[in-house]
Amino acid sequence: MYTFEARIERFEGAAAWHFVMLPEDVTDEIEDASPLRGGFGSVKVRMRCGKSVWETSIFPDTKRGSFLLPMKKAILAAESVSHGDTVRLELEVR
Repeated sequence: MYTFEARIERFEGAAAWHFVMLPEDVTDEIEDASPLRGGFGSVKVRMRCGKSVWETSIFPDTKRGSFLLPMKKAILAAESVSHGDTVRLELEVR
């Protein structure tokens, strides 16, 4: 289990979506511990933000050398957070 804080960012483009970048130390540990990956190099995870818990995947961002965690609109609404906010997250690799 990894616990960290990250800033919610918004991908600007045709289909705007929100995400957080995992910290470098968490990214390094997951890369070392997760040799089997899904499509696009994804890793299945269970997340917690506040009282919200959900299962999703994180995706490698080779430009930034990190994993990106998409933040679902329902989670943002349930936790009353949005672009620019810093959130505390718990991540468990499945």
